[in-house]
Amino acid sequence: MKRITVLFENDECIVLDKPAGLAVQGGEGVGASLDRLLAEDRNPRPLLVHRLDKDTSGLILVAKSREAAAKFSAIFAGNKTGDRGVIKQYLAICRGRPEKETGLIRLDLDIRGSIKKSETAFTLKSQRGDFSLLELELGTGRMHQIRRHLAQIKNPVLGDDKYGDFALNKELRKTMGLRRLLLHSARLVIPEAPAGFPGGIDVSAPLPEYFLPFV
Repeated sequence: MKRITVLFENDECIVLDKPAGLAVQGGEGVGASLDRLLAEDRNPRPLLVHRLDKDTSGLILVAKSREAAAKFSAIFAGNKTGDRGVIKQYLAICRGRPEKETGLIRLDLDIRGSIKKSETAFTLKSQRGDFSLLELELGTGRMHQIRRHLAQIKNPVLGDDKYGDFALNKELRKTMGLRRLLLHSARLVIPEAPAGFPGGIDVSAPLPEYFLPFV
């Protein structure tokens, strides 16, 4: 797994810094994937516990056994709004800036035909020209939640080819070399982890270099 940096490892799990462009799971039409790379590199193969979009970079936790996978899956599944059990923090570069420096986006999302409540907290970290660096924390974990929420409040993530500002993305490809979605899973905190982690887990991943011209 030369392309992937291991940021934390112990007897029950590995926390990886996934590069953008790498799918987490294989499937029809998918070439390289994280689960395939893990199967080739580790025996027994680590098991996926949660997901990241293919185009999102950053932290992802995999379990080393079925028992550990069950424990971590239960921890992640129990992370409901207001529950501080698992903290997932993201960094994103977006168009413009939100009306407030901190806030909570509560907007229902259509997930495969079913309307789901969803919640994303945000904090404005810095601003450069017409772009803002936001720190975001998930209260729920819906599909493409951050991307959809920021698009709904008129501050889409730069480089988002599904929910973003397509004309702006095209311009930034020419003028600033924008080639990736500027969304990064930056910090993962599990204060009350399974036995074997007396201090829990708190891991951070640095921003990829392609973020730097926009920060």
